[in-house]
Amino acid sequence: MLTSTDDAHDWKSKPPADTSRRQFLHESSLGFGSLALSYLLASEGLLASERASASSPEGASLRSRPPHFPAQADAVIVLLQNGGPSQMDLFDPKPELAKRDGQKHSERIESFQPGGESNALMASPFTFSRHGQSGMDFSELLPHMASIADDLCLVRSMFSDNNNHPQALRCVNTGKIFPGRPTLGAWVSYALGTENQNLPAYVVLRDPDGYNSGGTMAWDNGWLPALYRGTEFQSKGAPVLNLHPAVAVSDAARRNDLDLLAKLNEEHRKQYPQESDLEARIRNYELAARMQLAAGQVLDVSGEPEAIQKLYGLDRPASADYGKRCLMARRLVESGVRFVLVTAPAGMPWDNHSNLKRDIEQITAKVDQPAAALIKDLKSRGLLDSTIVLWTGEFGRLPISQHSNGRDHNQHAFSLLLAGGGFKAGYVHGATDELGYRAAEHRTSCPDLLATILHQLGLDHQQVGHLHHGRTETLTDAAVTGARVVGEILTTPVRIA
Repeated sequence: MLTSTDDAHDWKSKPPADTSRRQFLHESSLGFGSLALSYLLASEGLLASERASASSPEGASLRSRPPHFPAQADAVIVLLQNGGPSQMDLFDPKPELAKRDGQKHSERIESFQPGGESNALMASPFTFSRHGQSGMDFSELLPHMASIADDLCLVRSMFSDNNNHPQALRCVNTGKIFPGRPTLGAWVSYALGTENQNLPAYVVLRDPDGYNSGGTMAWDNGWLPALYRGTEFQSKGAPVLNLHPAVAVSDAARRNDLDLLAKLNEEHRKQYPQESDLEARIRNYELAARMQLAAGQVLDVSGEPEAIQKLYGLDRPASADYGKRCLMARRLVESGVRFVLVTAPAGMPWDNHSNLKRDIEQITAKVDQPAAALIKDLKSRGLLDSTIVLWTGEFGRLPISQHSNGRDHNQHAFSLLLAGGGFKAGYVHGATDELGYRAAEHRTSCPDLLATILHQLGLDHQQVGHLHHGRTETLTDAAVTGARVVGEILTTPVRIA
């Protein structure tokens, strides 16, 4: 089992038992000063090494590590649509719902908030049509996604463990509804590291105008070492805050500053040898030095051909921001970043308790074209086969009306899309009942989804663990959740480590 001991991240070697951590750091000569200064002074050939994993309090390292078995994919991009996209208005047409529009449902459907007391069924105001050779159903709201239907795996039978946004977001990101757990991106970077030591393993591209309702919990490291937390990059202004000094200084002055900082950090680290936050901060300083050239080059999309910028909708005000972040995600994965999270526009854009028709038209106009462009672009560059793209919210919506023209939360059914990474293309998995209220066939839980993504990265979800409070914790906690790899949506048989 992959755990947080030294052996977890340094399987082949570690310092002799009688070598102290301080001695090992000193003898390795791989501290903060040498790495940062080597980059800042443009010395070549000195950046390929990192401090050995055993030098950190819990074996934390971002160096690339092999999976348990041959992987179908080596990177993940999550397009998180928080708020709860309405499955029966996007992906899951319900003729029976249209037929019974306005009727009272024979059984009481639980509504999370006031305004659904009428229990009156509400048909979708949008039309559906079939697309591609697969005949996959999409509503008129998603013409760009519909155009790539044969590249998509549509799962219609998802369900969550909670009806509240924070808990459901935690469920789809961490496998459980409880706060403080590591997210999928943190587990992936913990298990596999990164292929580009000049960029973080886990990058977050959030809306520059503000956070979503879940805030930073969507990319938290939980009780994994702080090194594995998502790193926020900006799509407006400086991509990485505080990466360059506000006032230019000479190389000699910077060398003196960094030497002093390295000494102070080391003295502080001696006093707190098990403090992973401190270790992560030091490593982030090292990474920041290496990123001073790499990050700006990777995140600058201005040099992309005009056709590519138009493909992502950068020429349209509605889709320009989200399109830029999707394009940045492609560039990051292309540069070796392991995991990229792209959040939906700020706030709760899919939380359509009222004015559903107006609001869902606005949000789909922002995200439909960029999401489809990302998949098209990855495919044209030969990257889609090795990259998993996940488009998902945290739950779905109810088939009854709320405030006469909206829909309330529904934990019992939602739909999501997967592309690339060995997922079946042009395939629809599972089904809901005749009204779209509950997942009825091939029910798929959030832990099932997470286990399947890890599997495609070559990881056994029951073998990637971390000792926490005396118990080896995993992303899916299969003994409790019953999580399984959903082999039916994969192109190759399920592998066991």
